[in-house]
Amino acid sequence: MLKIPIAPNSIQKGVPLKLLLDEEAVTQLAQNINFVYPAFNPSSFISETLKGMEDLSLKERSSHIANSLKAFLPHVYSEAIEILLKTLTPPLKKTEGNGLAGLFYMPHCSFIEEFGGDIAYNNNIDPFEISMSAQYKLTTRFTCEYSIRPFIVNDERRTLQLLYKWMEDENPHVRRLCSEGTRPRLPWSKKIDSFISNPEPCIPILEQLKNDPDLYVRRSVANHIGDIAKDNLDIALFLCEKWLDNASPELKWVIRHALRNPVKRKVKRAIELRNSAK
Repeated sequence: MLKIPIAPNSIQKGVPLKLLLDEEAVTQLAQNINFVYPAFNPSSFISETLKGMEDLSLKERSSHIANSLKAFLPHVYSEAIEILLKTLTPPLKKTEGNGLAGLFYMPHCSFIEEFGGDIAYNNNIDPFEISMSAQYKLTTRFTCEYSIRPFIVNDERRTLQLLYKWMEDENPHVRRLCSEGTRPRLPWSKKIDSFISNPEPCIPILEQLKNDPDLYVRRSVANHIGDIAKDNLDIALFLCEKWLDNASPELKWVIRHALRNPVKRKVKRAIELRNSAK
């Protein structure tokens, strides 16, 4: 039976997040894979994966587990990712209050992030479509906002083509990925320099999602605008001013949240817009 370990509902004071990817998580991952792929060697995987993991950070553990997966799964990316997708538990039914259990799937995302663009690992067949489809499924269990960024950087045109479709998806987790994954300065992640220089390719996504019915998505839009404001303040102010016209209370919240850092820097126009959005 496929399972994920029980985890706290929120970050616990004094308890490092990296402990969510511990021996229990590695063992459960091995059991899940063995359940759908009997040729897998769970005991060897667990033993090898746990070596040297104790001192690693959360992201380092995720990458470490991903590399171990590569060593123990079939040596063709399309076959390996298909097995991992078969181990997924049902999608999340809500967007808020899901707790930290989804971090179990962080190594799955790291696997795509690190190996999902490697043509040589996929018998010299471009794995782009496979990787994007996998992230579409994974992001409904744990956000793929980090793993999608190398695809934006390395293949912006094709990735944005898909995100422009996904921004209209019925699933709010997929819609949020479109905004959150394209943030120019997403925390815990590498910057997307092209969007720092020119955020215009992201504007259609923000326009589509600014009035999203789900707060989870609207919060991402606000944070994305906040990122833009750090490097392209005029564009951020222009969008907020345009959105303010006949704005709903929900959209006014987006505007206020988006402008909180320029307001802290005492940018006059930001203060005026934020006051008008109350």
